[in-house]
Amino acid sequence: MNFTDKDLQQITNHGLTVAQIEKQLDNFASGFPYSCIVRPATIGDGIHEYNATEIESFINLYDAERNNIRITKFVPASGAATRMFRDLFEFLSTNKSNATTDKVVQNIEKFAFYDDLKKFLPDNPSPHDIVSGMLDNDKLNLGALPKALIKFHKYKNYSRTAAHEHLIEGAQYAESNGVVNIHFTLSPEHIEKFDNLMSQIIPDTEQKFNVHFNITKSIQNPNTDTIAVNMDNSPFRNNNGNLVFRPAGHGALIENLNKIDSDLIFIKNIDNITNDNARADTVQYKKLLGGVLISIQKQIFKFMTQLQSGNYDENKLREFIKTKLNTDIPTNATRDDFIQILNRPLRVCGMVKNTGAPGGGPFWVRDKNGFNTLQITESSQIAPDSRNIMNKSTHFNPVDLVCGTRDWTGKKFDLNNFIDHNTGFISTKSLNGRDLRAMERPGLWNGAMAKWHTIFVSVPNTTFTPVKQVSDLLDMAHIK
Repeated sequence: MNFTDKDLQQITNHGLTVAQIEKQLDNFASGFPYSCIVRPATIGDGIHEYNATEIESFINLYDAERNNIRITKFVPASGAATRMFRDLFEFLSTNKSNATTDKVVQNIEKFAFYDDLKKFLPDNPSPHDIVSGMLDNDKLNLGALPKALIKFHKYKNYSRTAAHEHLIEGAQYAESNGVVNIHFTLSPEHIEKFDNLMSQIIPDTEQKFNVHFNITKSIQNPNTDTIAVNMDNSPFRNNNGNLVFRPAGHGALIENLNKIDSDLIFIKNIDNITNDNARADTVQYKKLLGGVLISIQKQIFKFMTQLQSGNYDENKLREFIKTKLNTDIPTNATRDDFIQILNRPLRVCGMVKNTGAPGGGPFWVRDKNGFNTLQITESSQIAPDSRNIMNKSTHFNPVDLVCGTRDWTGKKFDLNNFIDHNTGFISTKSLNGRDLRAMERPGLWNGAMAKWHTIFVSVPNTTFTPVKQVSDLLDMAHIK
């Protein structure tokens, strides 16, 4: 591909190289292979479901160990909430009512942001008055805010944003030695408002829970962007003749996660948050996931110590790898093979039973060597002739993870070494009325973690309370 000097400067300014762009262009041309799903992971076959005694044991282990480790709660919170208000924007542009708009208008006083909205409303406001008050640039302008800064929950004398609720939640399960570390990923244009919110809410929240919050943040690095192409896979150029680059999806956040220096990292999306009355299950099962990770990790580290000394029981090691780590082992595996198999990051993922909600699912997937591994797989990664397998799935991925990113010596893994670069997503978008093809990197909990140890645990639906559209805030998990 021949790039102009102007193109080369753009590529350099993004922190990218020509070789990387050419690789991206090759991926557009060849596409990404479908995942070879073998069967869904189900309870007893890849998904663990624990009884009350086991749950209590794992929670006790987590509580006993939490002051001996550094814990971080990692919250992807980038981007504006435009899609959350999509139906309302459609109403403003077409003046045609829809079910979401009707529901919002009829229940407007129940929303946590209503007190802020009232000052923009006339007496006896029309539906148009209400929706324009929520979305107009000179009014609340909610669609331009990230979900982190939108008021989700109303209490007796105050309201809380999604970010505030994550602080409250973190204080209840992610505290270690009086400190709660929370890392948010944000877009640059939202950082000032985010910092202002933190300065307002942290003092009172610290006093309420007798903790200290260590809030850190990062942005999605421009060098993770991908080039856009025309429908014939040639580089897409805007009206000024410049190349167009697009954020490469949440998979790019593996680099942000890679910089977190903690022993145990919880991951949960910004919009999957509930209020005080409905939080008990979330806290309980977060601790359960943490306890499961600590238990499995201790066993991995014990076997790694034995392997280093050469004094290990191969039969017990094989049984552990097969039954606890859900990993196939070559029959002629050597000591070095066992070390390579064991010495990887570990993730324990909560899985919720299917209720029709969107999200990737847990599957047994055959890798290029013919071995089966547990993976979180999106529907777009599944070939049309494998949809019958997909339709048998019993659980879906709510993005409820806890990660162990250190090895047995305490050294941090380089997470970039455990990505499956042959996974990714290509979709059709548009810019200025022209179609383009966009590419996302391997998803954060899909290809970006494909070579991790993966443990799936069944968790109740009460732990999954996402806000994908504004009317979801009227669900019981969000209304006190």
